[in-house]
Amino acid sequence: MAKRKALTADKVLGCVLAGGQSRRMGGGDKSLLDLGGKSMLDIILARLTPQVPQIILNANGDPQRFAHYELPVVADPVGEFAGPLAGVLAGLTYAAESCPGVSHVVSVAGDTPFFPTVLVERLIGSVPADEPVIALASSSSKLHPVFGLWPVSLLDDLQTWLRTGQSGKVLAFVDRHDSIEVSFDLDPATGLDPFFNANRPDDLVTVRKTLSANFT
Repeated sequence: MAKRKALTADKVLGCVLAGGQSRRMGGGDKSLLDLGGKSMLDIILARLTPQVPQIILNANGDPQRFAHYELPVVADPVGEFAGPLAGVLAGLTYAAESCPGVSHVVSVAGDTPFFPTVLVERLIGSVPADEPVIALASSSSKLHPVFGLWPVSLLDDLQTWLRTGQSGKVLAFVDRHDSIEVSFDLDPATGLDPFFNANRPDDLVTVRKTLSANFT
């Protein structure tokens, strides 16, 4: 039996889905909210940067609001605020056009500051390098499809899927392809689910308390 070719992190582009509408937070960019001297995006980038060699931000609207991060800001290629699949498409498109040698994109939510520091390591270890298998993160028996590893080879299919008005739900597209679920434990440092996301103002209180107790 032939040994499976391993995927390595240097073949992965990080894509932070940073430009949601944040309706339940009162509008604006959740990722730029101040959490006590740092923004949500500051914390997310500090977690993701050691895991991948290149990162882009997916956000619609004026990219200048992210200028001080000095990262490429890529808008949704279809619609506007068309959901996370459009952000994944933005990442795949950027990788195909601007990142020779990159074979996969890892997507990360812009409102989830405590995602695993081994996210990429675990996801790339779960799939073959030379087959188009999607890896999705899960925790506590719940799937988190925004945290996924996406083969660039699926670009054309995803583009057609969205441009022809198919479902914007991530799992509807994933079901068309081979995929694997990668489970993560509770964060031992914080005691939280590692994919705890700040959807509402009350969640920001939890984030600030957790940061104060564990990262100061």
